[in-house]
Amino acid sequence: MMLIPTHHFRDIERKPEYLQPEKCVPPPYPGPVGTMWFIRDGCGIACAIVTWFLVLYAEFVVLFVMLIPSRDYVYSIINGIVFNLLAFLALASHCRAMLTDPGAVPKGNATKEFIESLQLKPGQVVYKCPKCCSIKPDRAHHCSVCKRCIRKMDHHCPWVNNCVGENNQKYFVLFTMYIALISLHALIMVGFHFLHCFEEDWTNLLQAYGLNRKGPAEARISLHEKLQSLKVSSTECSSFSPPTTVILLILLCFEGLLFLIFTSVMFGTQVHSICTDETGIERLKRKNQPRQRTGSWQSVKETFGGDFSLNWLNPFSRPCQPEIPSDKDLVRQVASLSDTDYTETTEDQSEGTRDEDSVEVTDE
Repeated sequence: MMLIPTHHFRDIERKPEYLQPEKCVPPPYPGPVGTMWFIRDGCGIACAIVTWFLVLYAEFVVLFVMLIPSRDYVYSIINGIVFNLLAFLALASHCRAMLTDPGAVPKGNATKEFIESLQLKPGQVVYKCPKCCSIKPDRAHHCSVCKRCIRKMDHHCPWVNNCVGENNQKYFVLFTMYIALISLHALIMVGFHFLHCFEEDWTNLLQAYGLNRKGPAEARISLHEKLQSLKVSSTECSSFSPPTTVILLILLCFEGLLFLIFTSVMFGTQVHSICTDETGIERLKRKNQPRQRTGSWQSVKETFGGDFSLNWLNPFSRPCQPEIPSDKDLVRQVASLSDTDYTETTEDQSEGTRDEDSVEVTDE
């Protein structure tokens, strides 16, 4: 054994016992393909419920306030089909992003027997996560919410109650895209609805309440007669009263504008990460990883599942399944990681924890 000079500030031991294998349990047998993944996090579950509630609220306002009362049946049918299709795809993408294993590393494989089976050679290192007792492959990061190391972890999103990683990034991208589209669609319909109602029905309704400047002859007409004459035309705007309709539309407008901005930014960020083959964590930490980066188009195809097709937009089609990491993928060369290790050490310490997240085991 020998200590690497560039790593003098790190906890390096000559024996794999430093990994505390007695605290690790053997890795569990892998579950069947398609096993449901769900994170029991109170905040994440609440955010997911709020997401569904907001989409269903938008569905209620669009259908029962704007489309069903309208007498333009072609307008109602076309916009109803488009909005409901986008809402269905958004919720389906949300479910897939929430219930798909993002790429969790097996827990408990940092055992003495497993490390000895790697037969490390001089200059080789393995990285161990003391939090989930697993050996981390390259580009894996530990999530304190999921309590697992996630391959190519981009970030943990409470809105989908899951990490965005190697296996579910496609679903998260589709979720942000479809939410942005239905938000934009709802805002456009709200704009048209306000123009139509203020121009025709609601202007006449205000006149019926005597808020116009007509002559005294018209003022003699009873309010009851005016309301009766406007009963039919007022239903073209909404089945609710004008004040209730205005409140519902303003809330929908605020919701649509907020989520349009938020999801558009998230969508652009995710597309940029995919095209540059750099996760959000790597970008924030500014790691210059000594690895061969995948081309932009190749990275996009791996994320969305093969060559371009309509399946890219389908939340029910799987992305390209990554190859199962072999034992060799857990071993890295010290010489090529000197700069990276220094960056990772200082960043982990800045988070308030000692750099036990990356432990080295070197054999002569």
